[in-house]
Amino acid sequence: MRHAISIVIALTACALTAETTLAATTPDLKSEGPTQPAKLQDGQYTDKNGDPTYHITNGGKTVDWYTMSGYVRYNSNCIVCHGPDGMGSTYAPSLVDALKGMDYAHFAGIVVGGKKDVNASQELVMPAFGDNRNVMCYMPDIYTYLRARSDGALGRNRPSDHEPKPAAFTKAEDACMK
Repeated sequence: MRHAISIVIALTACALTAETTLAATTPDLKSEGPTQPAKLQDGQYTDKNGDPTYHITNGGKTVDWYTMSGYVRYNSNCIVCHGPDGMGSTYAPSLVDALKGMDYAHFAGIVVGGKKDVNASQELVMPAFGDNRNVMCYMPDIYTYLRARSDGALGRNRPSDHEPKPAAFTKAEDACMK
């Protein structure tokens, strides 16, 4: 579990140390949707609070690499319980709705440690994924994808196109999966 928490801290630190400010006057760098990226580092966008966010252009057809990676990882690990496109199922709640008021730190805490919601009528349990590298190494990506869905900036189904894969993504992925 300590290893998983170290991975989360390292990934969050990478997102929070973004130094390259997006030029507000450059139209092709503006994202479509309610959440405007404030910073860009190594192909990953963050908002003014340092939380990972999406960059969508071309009339909603082109997403950044991390949003696309989040889509792929969501469909590999989360769809089984939370349903297609994060819409929820009879088994688990909608993540599209849950992310409307959730920052990255809260999301990461639930994914790492799990969550248990038990009352007289139901018992909902999300397992901890802190030791699952297939989730932990891509947690910012999954959050970014779900945030775009939650904000209404990204529709259902697979995004049509994506930005190129940044070299920094491959480097971080290789380091995390070791």
